[in-house]
Amino acid sequence: MTTEKPLIVLGNDGSDAGEPALRWALQQARVTGSRLQVVRGWTMATAPRPETQTVGYVPPLEDFEAAVVKAIEADCAAVVADFPEVEVAYIAKRGPSANALLDCAEVADLVVVGARGLGGFRGLALGSTSDQVTRHASCPVVVVRHRKDAQIERSLPRE
Repeated sequence: MTTEKPLIVLGNDGSDAGEPALRWALQQARVTGSRLQVVRGWTMATAPRPETQTVGYVPPLEDFEAAVVKAIEADCAAVVADFPEVEVAYIAKRGPSANALLDCAEVADLVVVGARGLGGFRGLALGSTSDQVTRHASCPVVVVRHRKDAQIERSLPRE
């Protein structure tokens, strides 16, 4: 009987705020002997252009998805290299980031997200994706704050 390693799912949008969450998830995976799945939701507006795209030719969705996976790998490479013992997979899911993470959370043991990513409004404690994931995930969720989050919140005027 083979027992599959526990699964940690990490949301990553390529922002600077995602690096502390990636590092935390990799450390947790190392300590618990878990696998890590790095997930990014994407749309045609946010996906990098595939190498197969030329003037007058729009490649199939699979090519866009492959370009997103390549971008995730590139965004995570430097940090992942510090954790060679952790099994890491990269997943690109077409659609909103929260939906992508919630889909993956259905089979995960833990979901890790940054407090905020590329979108959102300055001063919010949680971005919309992390808010949705913490409210609706079917497993435990860890929100990793970036140091800049606290600095921004301290600089905002108080009512």
